[in-house]
Amino acid sequence: MSTDRLPVRAVLFDRDGTLVADVPYNGDPDRVRLLPGAAEAVRLARSAGLGTAVVSNQSGIGRGLLTPEQVHAVNERADQLLGGVGAWLFCPHTPDAACSCRKPRPGLILEAAARLGAPPARCLVIGDIAADVLAARAAGARGVLVPNTATAPDEVEHFAAVSAPDVLTAVRTALGTPALAGPEGSRSR
Repeated sequence: MSTDRLPVRAVLFDRDGTLVADVPYNGDPDRVRLLPGAAEAVRLARSAGLGTAVVSNQSGIGRGLLTPEQVHAVNERADQLLGGVGAWLFCPHTPDAACSCRKPRPGLILEAAARLGAPPARCLVIGDIAADVLAARAAGARGVLVPNTATAPDEVEHFAAVSAPDVLTAVRTALGTPALAGPEGSRSR
């Protein structure tokens, strides 16, 4: 059986633009607003027995615009609204840092998979930009693009074969059809 046919054991979600409204460099938990279907998607994944995690680039820390404590506070608020996610991981580095965790690199995906006890090949990564899908691929996981108004049009076109109109549809599709593959592209937040 090829790895793209293995059933999903964990769903890893991007945070901003995927689960919550993207408020650039948000450090205020009161500004957290769930996107439509986000809580239902997390609930569906959990009810199917899947591990759940959030993997997010948070370059505002490296840029001096946010503190790790502010990111933790925003994550805690989002976690409350979502009904509980298994793990929250973020990369605090700027785009020019040579870290292994910043998406599209695989570090966040690999760490989340390890924390959830799921091989990367059995993880699904859902995000709103190419960096999310590319990080999934770099880690050996599957990726789904859920485009929004901030997603570059070329990314929408390039990842059309592995796209879903919203996060809930992405989870539903993964539970019914675990094989998701497509072309490659690039972009990071």
